[in-house]
Amino acid sequence: MLPPLPTMSYARTLLAAIAIAVPLGAQDATTAAVVRDLDTYVPKALAEWKGAGIAVGIVKDDQLVYAKGFGVREVGKPGLVDDKTLFAIGSNTKFFTAVAAAMLADEGKLSLDDRITKHIPGFSLYDPWVTREFTVRDAMSHRSGLGRRGDPLWYGTGLSRDEIVRRVRLLPPNSSFRTEYGYQNIMFITAGQVLAAASGMPWDDLIDRRIFKPLGMTASNTSVRALRGQANVAAPHAFADARGAVPIAYREIDNAAAAGSINSNVQDMATWMRFILNGGAWNGATLLKPRTLQDITGPHSIPTRIVNDTMGLGRHFQLYALGIGVSDLLGVKVLQHTGGIDGMLSFVAMVPERRLGVVVLTNTSPHNGLYTALGNKILVDLLGGPKRDWSAQVLAETNVAEQAAAKRLGDRIAARVPNTQPSRPLAEYAGTYRHEMYGDVTVAVENGALRVRYPEGLNARVSHFHYDTFNGRGDSSLLAGDMTWVRFELDAQAKVSGVSIEDLAEFARVKTP
Repeated sequence: MLPPLPTMSYARTLLAAIAIAVPLGAQDATTAAVVRDLDTYVPKALAEWKGAGIAVGIVKDDQLVYAKGFGVREVGKPGLVDDKTLFAIGSNTKFFTAVAAAMLADEGKLSLDDRITKHIPGFSLYDPWVTREFTVRDAMSHRSGLGRRGDPLWYGTGLSRDEIVRRVRLLPPNSSFRTEYGYQNIMFITAGQVLAAASGMPWDDLIDRRIFKPLGMTASNTSVRALRGQANVAAPHAFADARGAVPIAYREIDNAAAAGSINSNVQDMATWMRFILNGGAWNGATLLKPRTLQDITGPHSIPTRIVNDTMGLGRHFQLYALGIGVSDLLGVKVLQHTGGIDGMLSFVAMVPERRLGVVVLTNTSPHNGLYTALGNKILVDLLGGPKRDWSAQVLAETNVAEQAAAKRLGDRIAARVPNTQPSRPLAEYAGTYRHEMYGDVTVAVENGALRVRYPEGLNARVSHFHYDTFNGRGDSSLLAGDMTWVRFELDAQAKVSGVSIEDLAEFARVKTP
């Protein structure tokens, strides 16, 4: 059962949790006005979204001009978010991986156009020709042809990085190689293993030695295990219907390292943005050649050919570089990415021409658009764009989308064929089912219902829906609150032979309990 919200008024809790800002550098009039507005705007928006906490950092002209936290690190506890509170940054890790690859390229330890097989001889994709041609640059620009698929291979499975890379050979492509953008976490895991091979050290050590330590990012780390024993850490939260945000467990994703395992705070992320905005230099030393930085932040893929700009900003295109997105906005080039893992969402945007950077870290997900709404509001306001209540508009759009999703689910449930029964007694559905790439799913009978488990990523109690289809709410943080649909297959002898889990895969039965 999920814990209730504290009895104290949630709005009062948020207002009480505003952290003190760090000393600010000299600001121009526009910057001063924007940061002044945030002290009232952010707590109001956070209350409207019913989130737990949020931290904001702004860099301008090589100075940290704003760094504050709002809300609480964990609902039900007194700890407040501040500028040093650690959050998981999720996929904003990817640009760290790309920069580390670029540093190795500067040293001649690899080329971004090296074939993966040069560094991982056993690497293989579904298509032998693609295997032969696939490069480090391909892996970090989401043009593998695999699309946004395969994540259950690493999410909560405990499989090693090497084993994940080995098994991806079994994932059929959904488009031709280099013809479509398809966001792909496993390819970044692969890139991380290439960096490990080329540098002679694990990806984690490479990031620490080549980025964290030289930049003085002393609070940042690459594993949730490094958070143990630390006090100023934001707990992840999920939404529990009208009760708002409730704490959930941290997800350990060390096996996805190069794709999304970094934890950081707005102070360290501000340092990271300053380094990039300085063209790869820090404290007078060139850590990354400007030409190489220009290469990795140039367009490589086209995720969106036509931008549906609901905010009317005149953003005309969105492209993808290596580990970060590239777009136009109000006449300037913007480097931008978001990140998300259980209960955590992050936003990072940088405008090299204006020496401007914005970071927003939150500890509530999913269905929490505040991080992008706030990040884009700050970005547009500082660029002199039209003023509007971004949070209110995105919240309204989110509510409409959730209502539409609820209607789709309601329509599906209403289409149930009435008065059917399972083909077999429940005990005959229990057993182990196997997929060559994903591994095993287990089904057991518990308290008169079926329990479906796929390592930690799926743990759902499902009940009969119609015929041999079952459904139920997931208990794990991946599917908490979401509906899981399970359909069993029978062979010619009417014996249960397989199970299909929607949005995952089809699994063949291998044994009974």
